[in-house]
Amino acid sequence: MKNSLDDSKPIFLQIKEQLEDSIINETIKAEERVPSTNEFATYYKINPATAAKGINELVAEGILFKRRGVGMFVTDDAKQILIEKRKKSFYEHYMLPLKSEAEKLRISAKELIEMVEREDVSNED
Repeated sequence: MKNSLDDSKPIFLQIKEQLEDSIINETIKAEERVPSTNEFATYYKINPATAAKGINELVAEGILFKRRGVGMFVTDDAKQILIEKRKKSFYEHYMLPLKSEAEKLRISAKELIEMVEREDVSNED
C-alpha cells in the first residue's frame, strides 16, 4: 500500500488505482487476496465504506471476486482486462490529442513516429 493518499482525486479512486497498479505490475497476482476494506480503513484512517466503493468497482469490472468469509481475490483475467482498459484510456487521453495537435502543426505520421522514437527530447525545437 502507498504510504499516503492525497487530495488529487477521490479516495476510493486512489484505492482502486492502487490495486490496479499492483495487479498490473504483479505485486498482487491472480488468485491472490487483496487487502480488505477494513485493512484499507485502518491503514489510511478512512471510512470502510470509502474503501469498499473502490473495491466494489473492481468487482463490477471483473477484476476482483469475493470468496465468502475469506475476502476479495484477483481474477485470472484481471491483469489483461486492466491492460486493455488502460490502453484504451491512454489512446483517448494522450494519442487523440497528440494526433490532433500534430495535424494542426502539419506534422506527418512519419515525423510523429520519428519524434516518438527519438531518445533525446531535451534538444527539441
